[in-house]
Amino acid sequence: MSFLEITTIVGMLFGAICIILSITFDGILSQYFDLASIFIVIGGVLASTVASYPLNVLKNLLKIISNAFKAKKVDLNEDVETIIKIANIARREGILALEETVNNMDDPFLKKGIMLIIDGSDPELVKGILETELTFIKERHTLGQAVLNSMSSYSPAYGMIGTLIGLINMLRQLDDPSAIGPGMATALITTFYGVTLANLVFTPLAKKLGVMSDEEFLQKELILEGILSVNDGENPQIIREKLNAFLSKAQLKESEEKRNSDNEEETTDKS
Repeated sequence: MSFLEITTIVGMLFGAICIILSITFDGILSQYFDLASIFIVIGGVLASTVASYPLNVLKNLLKIISNAFKAKKVDLNEDVETIIKIANIARREGILALEETVNNMDDPFLKKGIMLIIDGSDPELVKGILETELTFIKERHTLGQAVLNSMSSYSPAYGMIGTLIGLINMLRQLDDPSAIGPGMATALITTFYGVTLANLVFTPLAKKLGVMSDEEFLQKELILEGILSVNDGENPQIIREKLNAFLSKAQLKESEEKRNSDNEEETTDKS
């Protein structure tokens, strides 16, 4: 399930507001608008990006960017509890009893792993299949970050190209001293656009995708460890201890408090 990643939007808006306010304190905002500069920076960045990546990657560019504005809920505590529940069923009733619960699983990776062990696949085969899927997930995420990092590096470069064009045009008018100041300002605007795009848009989006990718990869590794432990028939308590290694101290504390609360409610219901 995906939610709106509010920090991405708030961060970019706040950065844009700070830049706009800084301009209006001592200048006029309209003076920072230059159509030729916008054309050079945005057009140049798009041109270099198209030249750098194949069509199948570019077709997913908007989807890649949109992922930075969506946060997939990653609850490792919930994943641990789900795997412990699966382990208890498998220990009491056998692996085949998991067929009734597998259809209710939302996570495709977990569902695939459980189906493999229900089918009686060799543990090494299960591990190999799931690790291969993890590798390709990581590669897809890394590719998305690479596209945004490339756009981040192209932006200042095209800003500099625009500045050079402006300086060349300005030098042709040295016989008119009144044109030097405005010409220099127009030339520098292009660099301003390029640096702003790189540091306010492309680099933050790439870093956000990296953080999200790391969170999802950690979740998948936890699930993989849990599936292999269930397949080996390990004690659910031992499995919990193994999976707790993936959790932070805060997550462990939250998990313990939730279990204590559930135990208290269960005791109250029985009494």
